[in-house]
Amino acid sequence: MSLDKTHRIAQNTIMLYIRMLLIIVVTLYTSRIILNTLGVEDYGIYNVVSGVIVMLSFLNSSLGGAGARFIAFTLGKGKQDELKRIFSTVLCVHFILAGGIFIMGETVGLWFVLHKLVIPVERLTAALWVYHCSILTTVVAIISVPYNSLIIAHERMGAFAYISIIEVILKLFVVGLLVYIPYDKLIVYAILYLVVQVIIRLIYNYYCFTHFPESKTPLKWYPHLLKKIAVYAGWTINGNLAVIGYTQGINILLNLFFGPVVNAARGIAVQVQAAVMTFVQNFQMAIRPQIIKSYAISDLEYMQTLVIASSKYGLFLMLILAFPIFLCIKSVLNIWLGIVPEYTVSFVCIMLLIGLLAPLREALINAIHATGDIKKFQIYEGTSLLMIVPSAYILLKVFHISPESVMLVYFFVEIFAQCIRVWIVLPKISISYSTYFHKIILPVLLLLPFCVLPVLFLPIPDNLSFVELVACVIAGALYALFCICLIGLTTAERRMMYIFVKNKISHEKAKS
Repeated sequence: MSLDKTHRIAQNTIMLYIRMLLIIVVTLYTSRIILNTLGVEDYGIYNVVSGVIVMLSFLNSSLGGAGARFIAFTLGKGKQDELKRIFSTVLCVHFILAGGIFIMGETVGLWFVLHKLVIPVERLTAALWVYHCSILTTVVAIISVPYNSLIIAHERMGAFAYISIIEVILKLFVVGLLVYIPYDKLIVYAILYLVVQVIIRLIYNYYCFTHFPESKTPLKWYPHLLKKIAVYAGWTINGNLAVIGYTQGINILLNLFFGPVVNAARGIAVQVQAAVMTFVQNFQMAIRPQIIKSYAISDLEYMQTLVIASSKYGLFLMLILAFPIFLCIKSVLNIWLGIVPEYTVSFVCIMLLIGLLAPLREALINAIHATGDIKKFQIYEGTSLLMIVPSAYILLKVFHISPESVMLVYFFVEIFAQCIRVWIVLPKISISYSTYFHKIILPVLLLLPFCVLPVLFLPIPDNLSFVELVACVIAGALYALFCICLIGLTTAERRMMYIFVKNKISHEKAKS
C-alpha cells in the first residue's frame, strides 16, 4: 500500500470509530431506557411494525448501492462533468423511488399491518402512528442516499463523526422527554425519532451543498446514465430482496408464529449485533472507496491487498469484540437491560455468530461491486439467501421448530452463501483459492478451538456485578487479542504491529 493511501484509510477509520463510539454508547443507554419505558410488548410492536416499511423499500438498497458505486468509480477516474451528471440522475431516481415507497406503504403495507400482523387491539392506534412515522422516515432516508454516497466517495469520514455529536445530543434529548411526557410513549417515541432523523438528514445535505459542487447540479435526467445504473441496480435487486427477507422477513415470521414478545428479543439481539458490527463496518467503509478507485485505475495488486486485509483484520476485530460478550452474555444483558425478554440470550449468541461472517462477506461484496460484473454473483448469492425465509416458514409450519431454530436456519444459509461468494468473486479479482484459504481461512480455523473451549467450559457466573463484568470483558478481549497475535498473525504481521506500537509510543514520549 502507498503511504498516503494507507494514512487516509487509517485517518478515516479513526474518524468513523469516534462516530461509532458515540452512537454505540447512546444506543446501548437509550435501548435500556426505551425498553423499560415502553415495556416488552410495545418494544416488540415498534420493531415489527417499523420493519414492514423497511421491507417495502428494498429497491432503495439496490439503487443506493448502484449510485454509490458509480459515484466512487467516476471520482476515481477524475471525471468531474460525468460525476455531476451521475449524481443528478441518481438523485432523480431516488425522488421517484421515495414517492413510490410512500404510495406502497400507505396502501399495501398498511393493509399488511392491519390484517396480518399480530398486534393487541388496544395497541393498534399506537402501532399505526409508528407505521406512518416509519414511512416518512424512510422517504427522508431514500432522498438522502445520494448525498451520503458523495461523502463516502470523497472519503470525508470526519463529517460523519462531527454530525454524530449532534445526533447523540438529540437522541439523548428524546429519551429524556420520553421518560417524562405523560402521553402514549410509543406514539411520542415514533414522532420524536422522525424529527431527529429529518434534522440529521438536513445537516448532511447542507454539508454536501457547501463542500461538493456536484451536489448543486440541477435535477436532470440522463437516459444513457440511467440505463447503466438501472442495469447495475437490476442485478442487485435479487440480493437486496434477500437482505430484506432475512432481516424483516424473519422478524415477521417470528411475529406471526410467536407474537410481539419474541420480536422484542430479536430487536435486542439485532442491536447487540449492530453495535459490534459497527466496528467492522467502519473499517470496511473506510476501505470501500479505495477498492473501487483502485479497480477504476487498474491497480489490481493494491485492490487484492485491500480485500485480503479487510477480510482478515475485520474478522479479528469482530472476534475481539464478540468473544467477551459470549463469555458473559447473561450478565451483560441483565446489567444493560434490567428486563431481559425470553429468547434474548440465544438470539444474541446466534446473531453474533452471523456477525463474525460479516467482514468476509463485505470484503468480497465490495470487490465484486468494484468490477461492475455482478450478474452471476447476484443470481447465485441472492437466490441462496432468499431461501432463508421460505425454509424457516416450512420448518415452522411442518415441524413447529423453536424461535432459536429459525435463527439457526439464517446462520447455516449464510455460511453456504459465503462459499458461493468465494467461488464467484476470487477469480474475478485474480486471487487464488489457495491464497484465500492460507491467508484468511486457515488462521481462523487455528483460532477456533482457543475461542470455543473457554466459552463452553469456563465457569463464569450469570450474575456478575458491574465491576466484575468490566473486568471479565477486558480479560476476554485481551485473551482474544493474545490468541490472534500468537496464532492468527504471521511473523511479518507481528513485526509490523510491534514497529507500529513502538513508533506510537516514541511519538507520544516526544510530544510530552
